[in-house]
Amino acid sequence: MAVTPEFFEQLERFGVAKTFECFNCGTCAAICPLVYEHFPRKLIRYAQLGALDRILENPKELWRCLHCGLCTQTCPREANPGELILGLRRFVVDRWRRSQHV
Repeated sequence: MAVTPEFFEQLERFGVAKTFECFNCGTCAAICPLVYEHFPRKLIRYAQLGALDRILENPKELWRCLHCGLCTQTCPREANPGELILGLRRFVVDRWRRSQHV
């Protein structure tokens, strides 16, 4: 797994201001109605690590989020996991658009 430590800086351009506030407690995964393989916890951790390959290997996973807000409402660190997921979506779409204009 390759890592890009400065990935959080890229995410800031897509509206993600709180990449590192999450301490991976799992509250978001516990409250998420999807109950799908530690969603969104896993994707938040990938963003923190800068594991772009893990995020990009299955970008459809980002669209599982219903953006219901439960994860954000219950996050003890106010890390705003729902907004991080939306920022990752914006990042993936931007990357796809750029690749189409090559």
